[in-house]
Amino acid sequence: MLKNFINKLIDNLCKKINWCSFLAGLSLVFAYAPFSMWWLPFIILPFWLSLIIERTAMQAGKQGLIFAFGWFASGISWVHVAIDQFGGLPLTISLLLMLLLCLYLAIYPALACYLSARFSINKRFSLWLFPAFWLLCEYLRSVILTGFPWLSLGYSQMDSPLAAFAPLIGEIGITFLMLIISINIINIAKKQYLKIHIPILTTIILSTFLLQQVSWVTPSGKSIKTALVQANIKQSLKWAPDQEWPTLLKYLDLTRLNYDAELIIWPESAITVPEPLAQDFLEMANKSAILNNAAIITGIQNYNFESKEYFNSLIVLGKKYRADNEDSYSYNHANRYYKHHLLPIGEFVPFGDLLRPLAPLFNLPMSSFSRGDYVQPNLITQDLHILPLICFEIAFPEQLAANLTEDTDILLTVSNDSWFGDSHGPHQHLDMARMRALEFGRPLLRSTNNGITATIDHLGNITATIPQFEEAVLKADVQLVSGRTPYSQWGQFIQWLLPLLVFASYFLFVRRFNKEKS
Repeated sequence: MLKNFINKLIDNLCKKINWCSFLAGLSLVFAYAPFSMWWLPFIILPFWLSLIIERTAMQAGKQGLIFAFGWFASGISWVHVAIDQFGGLPLTISLLLMLLLCLYLAIYPALACYLSARFSINKRFSLWLFPAFWLLCEYLRSVILTGFPWLSLGYSQMDSPLAAFAPLIGEIGITFLMLIISINIINIAKKQYLKIHIPILTTIILSTFLLQQVSWVTPSGKSIKTALVQANIKQSLKWAPDQEWPTLLKYLDLTRLNYDAELIIWPESAITVPEPLAQDFLEMANKSAILNNAAIITGIQNYNFESKEYFNSLIVLGKKYRADNEDSYSYNHANRYYKHHLLPIGEFVPFGDLLRPLAPLFNLPMSSFSRGDYVQPNLITQDLHILPLICFEIAFPEQLAANLTEDTDILLTVSNDSWFGDSHGPHQHLDMARMRALEFGRPLLRSTNNGITATIDHLGNITATIPQFEEAVLKADVQLVSGRTPYSQWGQFIQWLLPLLVFASYFLFVRRFNKEKS
């Protein structure tokens, strides 16, 4: 009786109130940082999936679109801060752009729901097929139009027991497990296939506790003294011409007080003068660091006069380890990194000739960058190999994996999150960096203009941090490790292996079971 009542109630809700899906998606934002209610998806996902069981492909796709629109509307609302404060657009236009962005991103979960019904045996939404199509559509979301993989489900589990799976199957594998757990919860509640689902849940729970006991990498006994400079320069002043030298001198003054550190990090575009025009300052900073046996890694823009291209880059100043044992700075030296994964609108404008005249949003400072190579050498300094990623790139584990070497000691990400004000965007960004450290088993340094600057150990734990909107220097001894996690070696196959396992299981076992049942 109770089961029939619940099923009838859910059916009525789905028929009469489509906004149940919308509210379910909207509430997912609380699963992510800074709220970090990691348990919430295991209530929301089973509830929402119960709404679309046995729906047709079009019905399931519609509910997927509504759910995902709510998910992104709340989850990436921080994007509107940048559009509203720096885009120079009327409020109605900026809200319309956000509406279009959320609708675009919602297409991928909607497609996963549609395909899960379209390719099922009875042409109705299939819980069994859903995880495979979800992962495939998430892959599409991460590559089409340069990709926007923000808010993937697995990031909500950074502080949950499921995080133990990250060094083995990565964030995408955790997303898969979340869907499997949610589906098992539904079927157990409906008392269907109990002989299958209870063992599956039990296996996941036991594996979680076992993996928490495993150490994939080991401390090497070495450490490095670091200082991360957070200058807290307002975005409205950052690119003002009369603020160039005050900004440069602020970084240098904050650094001079912390030369007991071996490695000093300045954030993305800390030096707002293009590299060819900043030679005098760079020579001064380089000599100052060498005298103190320190190294500085800083964000800067470079303009190549020969190719007439701008690059968002990181360069090494001061104490370096090179084959020629040369520490002097020279323009365009090889110990640098050029950002590969550019942010649409912020760093490059598609159809720029058409869009730039329309609004300041399409003509932001430094929005005409060129891409660096996908694979680049690690930065080398103080006998360390440092794998750098700039801002948005930390959301792409494939790029990190492509640049990871046996010699890589530390992961480094620099950013300027002041575009997003006091929103949840920087907190979500920090959790993505934590996930990369855990997946690849390396300590990570995160240096930002106004927060959240942090040092993260190889387990994804924040070991030290500076609050947002403070001018400060974060000093920490970073412990180095040796060894490789399984995910760092073969994790890129996970994106394809898990869907293939689901499809094989479905067509070999579930279809046969349904035929025998019929």
